[in-house]
This record gives sequence, C-alpha cells and structure tokens, in this order.
Amino acid sequence: MGSFLVTLPVKWEVYVKRLADEHDTDVSKVIGGMFEWAFSVSDSKRQFEVWLDKAYPPKGQAEDESMAEGEEASEAEEEAEDGAEEELHEDREYSEDST
Repeated sequence: MGSFLVTLPVKWEVYVKRLADEHDTDVSKVIGGMFEWAFSVSDSKRQFEVWLDKAYPPKGQAEDESMAEGEEASEAEEEAEDGAEEELHEDREYSEDST
C-alpha cells in the first residue's frame, strides 16, 4: 500500500484523531478503515464517483465543457449583433420611406 499526504478539514481532523486515540491506533489506519467501509458496497462507490465527476470533472471533460460554453456564448453574441444590425437596417429603411 502506498502512502499519501492527505489534508482533512479541521473538524474532521479533530474527529478522526479523537477516534484514533480512543482506539489506541494510528490516524492512517482509521482513515484506511473508513475508506474500506465506505467503499465496501458498490452503490457507495458509484455514488462517490458521480459526486466526484460533478465536483471535479474528469480530465478533458472540464475543458470540453468550457469550450462548448465559450462557443455557445460566441454564438449568442453573434446572434445579438445580427439582430441589432437588422434593427438598424429596418430603422434606416423606415426613415428613408417616411421622407
């Protein structure tokens, strides 16, 4: 098993350290046990993966979504400009017709 450096939110760090002390074991064993327990059911794994995909999209997916959003914004901007140009032309034609 590899070792990782993990930073826990303060409230969870205090909680996990207290549990480790109460059970006279190492914090890393408590965290490892927590992962074993949390992911022992395939539904829990899938639920975690869904959350992770939403919170931190997989590599490439976030970039693809960002590019798609940028393209949509560009298209919307172009449509707005086209609409403004059409209105300007209609106003000019109306002004010319009324004189």
